[in-house]
Amino acid sequence: MGRSLVSTTKELTIEREKEMGSKLINPDNPSSYGCQILLEKTTLERTKDKSFPNDARIITYVSDGQTFIDLTRCNKTVDLFDLYYDKYGPGSVQSIQFGYGTVSPKLWGYKAPEGKKKR
Repeated sequence: MGRSLVSTTKELTIEREKEMGSKLINPDNPSSYGCQILLEKTTLERTKDKSFPNDARIITYVSDGQTFIDLTRCNKTVDLFDLYYDKYGPGSVQSIQFGYGTVSPKLWGYKAPEGKKKR
């Protein structure tokens, strides 16, 4: 008889853990996928802010029959897809697009150090 769905799923999970370098993968923790969520369940108008980094992506997904938009950063688009697929299930990811940010990722969130007070 063929392999059961449970054993196939376990094999895929083990394979994925080997690929990720034995990191613990948790869909509730985006950093375990190497991702960062900048805006969660927001509007398209808010994602058009140019003060975000230019490597940010707009992901549209469906959860409980409602469509949502997030602005996220991730090293690889496939890791971003995996995060939302694992978190919301098959068929949830509708689209992944580039964001509208114009700030260099190296400089985004950079705060200049406080200078010494002059005497």
